[in-house]
Amino acid sequence: MKYYLLAAFAAVLLFPAFVPPTDLTEEALGEKLFFDPILSEDRSISCASCHIPAFGFADTSAVSKGVGGRLGRRNTQGITNMTSRSHFFFDGRAGSLEQQVLMPIQDTVEMRLPLEEAVRRLRSDKYYAGAFKKVYGQKPDAGKLAAALAAYVRTLETGDSPFDRWARGKANPMSEAAVRGRRVFMDKGKCFDCHFSPDFTGDEFRNIGLFTGSGTLNDVGRFALTRDSADLGKFKTPGLRNVAVTAPYMHNGMFKTLEEVIDYYDQPDQFVKTSINRDSLLRQPLGLSAAEKADLKAFLEALTDDRFVQ
Repeated sequence: MKYYLLAAFAAVLLFPAFVPPTDLTEEALGEKLFFDPILSEDRSISCASCHIPAFGFADTSAVSKGVGGRLGRRNTQGITNMTSRSHFFFDGRAGSLEQQVLMPIQDTVEMRLPLEEAVRRLRSDKYYAGAFKKVYGQKPDAGKLAAALAAYVRTLETGDSPFDRWARGKANPMSEAAVRGRRVFMDKGKCFDCHFSPDFTGDEFRNIGLFTGSGTLNDVGRFALTRDSADLGKFKTPGLRNVAVTAPYMHNGMFKTLEEVIDYYDQPDQFVKTSINRDSLLRQPLGLSAAEKADLKAFLEALTDDRFVQ
């Protein structure tokens, strides 16, 4: 152990922390920023504080804590497989990754740091001043901060799950239960009606029956942006890759397990009887058997990329 410590100490002496490597890439710069609490008001949290790598870059609580212990408004989504998305956040308020990555930094209940101050900090930091110069040929600014963070998020594409190997024709990559569960997903479960495309999302906004206009189910969702009554309670359909490791679920984190999610979709009225503007796809019970539910869960678990298998 002492030799590792000596080597690490020597590396610090030879290569000071404020000297960026000569081969630094935009993605690597974005990764360092993603894990650095320099972008929060009191330097206590980073992007990775809420987007935890081991859990598909999601959080493990219903809502995340920001600077000063302030609670967020909605569940923190996983941010893998974002490259092909057309809208970001549950309400779709960002139209690009470059827009999205800057919003939590400025949000008053998240990182709570004005962009002007974020840029000032980066310019006064020897490492980042040199890193931005190496990568972009200029001083840090808001545009390049967004570009670096977005470049890193675009590296979080995943495609090595049991399902992917099954789709490529590999021998026995998915369990028999998962293969049966895929049939439930495609047909009786009606999951594919909303969760299609290679990332299992149609990038649409849907009301799945979790808006009543009162109590804990009063989040108006997309309506807050559009002011169109047809959008009341609508939220962006999330992708399902790595869904087995991103609990809890729904925009408010109300379901702790995949079993609870499946039970809800099977019989929404058993959970919420007076929802407003619920999508027509959820107006009739699915009538799934216990075995079909277990198979469906097995299929959803088969969407987990190997890098996230605990």
